[in-house]
Amino acid sequence: MLPAQYRMTRSADFGLTVNRGVRAAQPDLVVHALRTPDDVSSAPKIGLVVSKSVGSSVQRHAVSRKLRHVARTVLSELRPGDRIVIRALPGSTRAISARLEQQLRSALRRVTEVETSRR
Repeated sequence: MLPAQYRMTRSADFGLTVNRGVRAAQPDLVVHALRTPDDVSSAPKIGLVVSKSVGSSVQRHAVSRKLRHVARTVLSELRPGDRIVIRALPGSTRAISARLEQQLRSALRRVTEVETSRR
């Protein structure tokens, strides 16, 4: 489970991250990241979006559990104040956790590259 201090719970945070953040698409998920250098006092926040297009309720909950587990492994690589939204795509129901972790890490690398090129 993702510790409470790292969970994104407010709808406004989700909207801000998705609308203003950098997007990196992968085959089974899309990652939206908003890097805020000003907010170094707060822990990074991670939010999940698993819509009905992913599958039935059982499938969506299974994908959510996998994504929470995978997100926990990358927490140490995030900076304070980072906001990450992970949106599951329909193919994520068939993906194993290792593949989702690989895709998440790849997406975060891509987001970092885009952020550094913007500066």
